[in-house]
Amino acid sequence: MRANAVIKMLAAGVVVMGASATAAAPAAVAALRMVPLSTGNVLVSAHPAQPSTTAQCESGAVVPGVDFACYQPFQVRDAYHLGQLYTKGINGRGETIVIVDAFGSPTIRQDLATFDKAFGLPAPPSFRIIQPVGPVPPCTADPYGVGDCEGWGTETSLDVEWSHVIAPNANIVLVESPSSETEGVNGFPDIIAAENYVINHHLGDVISQSFAATEQTFVAPPAAYGLRSAYINAAKHDVTVLGSSGDDGDTGSYCSPSNRDCASFPCCYSFANTEWPASDPLVTGLGGTQLHLSDSGKTISPASVWNDPLSLFYPGTPGTLGASGGGHSTFFSRPAFQNGVASVVGDSRGTPDISMSAAVNGGVDFYQSAPAGGGWGVVGGTSEASPEFAGIVALADQVAGHSLGDLNPRLYALAEAGGDNGIVPISSGNNTYSFVNTKGKVVTVHGFAANGSYNDATGWGTIDAAQFVPALAGS
Repeated sequence: MRANAVIKMLAAGVVVMGASATAAAPAAVAALRMVPLSTGNVLVSAHPAQPSTTAQCESGAVVPGVDFACYQPFQVRDAYHLGQLYTKGINGRGETIVIVDAFGSPTIRQDLATFDKAFGLPAPPSFRIIQPVGPVPPCTADPYGVGDCEGWGTETSLDVEWSHVIAPNANIVLVESPSSETEGVNGFPDIIAAENYVINHHLGDVISQSFAATEQTFVAPPAAYGLRSAYINAAKHDVTVLGSSGDDGDTGSYCSPSNRDCASFPCCYSFANTEWPASDPLVTGLGGTQLHLSDSGKTISPASVWNDPLSLFYPGTPGTLGASGGGHSTFFSRPAFQNGVASVVGDSRGTPDISMSAAVNGGVDFYQSAPAGGGWGVVGGTSEASPEFAGIVALADQVAGHSLGDLNPRLYALAEAGGDNGIVPISSGNNTYSFVNTKGKVVTVHGFAANGSYNDATGWGTIDAAQFVPALAGS
């Protein structure tokens, strides 16, 4: 779990880690909680009884004194023009989305039902929960201080609920593993074994992974190479695999398997990094964009690269809350499908490949009742982008009449062919990331700027689903 421990909730209040080792939250946002996710930031404020609207978030009613955007399912669906597909019966029926999460959530069935009722969504035709590599331990303590219990529970709610938003009639299989993925190898053997089980038993068509580990934390590339069996297996069995590209821009978490308490370290490496498995050539990496929508769902301006400053929620605090992960892999050389963008990625595998909504200033409503005292909240991060795109893949699989499998060669060929393919370039923003190190110095890792074509902040950009889904299915 690249646990985005930039921010950690302490008993005494909210303390910003990696932005300022001792900076307390301003009184205006004292009710704000930041829960670390595998690759996401979660905003929670007093768990309102109902899901928040954009108007409420922008008025400061959700986080006192803070004006930020938040969105509900109908707005995100409208932003991607999904209604045009739904009216044609393209809703994921007959397809199965596989969500993989460490620990999962003991209340996910009732949480999804609550979420669906609030937004008028149908229950998925089938919702299975499996633990193929062993029982999940009870949700008790957080031994590493990285929010294992609450963080993975929230991750599970986000993944299940928002893949369902995009493909409401697709089946869902939630795969829970018994160990937390933090950084480096830790947790991945169980995850890979669980994914191989899914693939070998033909349980799904697309696998969504909202977790990642900074390549640098693997000590050496062979540590990651030995964990690729599920992705090789998926490619052989025509199963699509997705992965979140991370939330630290062009760098990654400094935490390591031997030093899991990120509070003792600066948040990130001071040089460029990418995150695996999004950097794997057999995985489609999902970056993050920021949607700009009105309360009614109208698009106010085109999507931009996700890059939220800490000052948005903590006025005067330097640093970055989160930004679309992206850059050049040090593990993998440029795959053949990226030869057409060699001028951008050089000799390395570049990530991400495509992007979806991920901004915290533009986060989405979710519901989680475990642990006790939970409820409605707002979430952002590329943890959101991966399950959303899993829904898009399910729609495309339905149109094609079969699983599309390894998506990258198809995606790049479609983008390079041009025409009305539903790929929407991103033209503004960048994924430069800043943090304050343990000596109080602001460290900036310069990232990549969007330029209206392929780039290392958002890949090919984002999508207009009404055009993209049939184009991808027919490519």
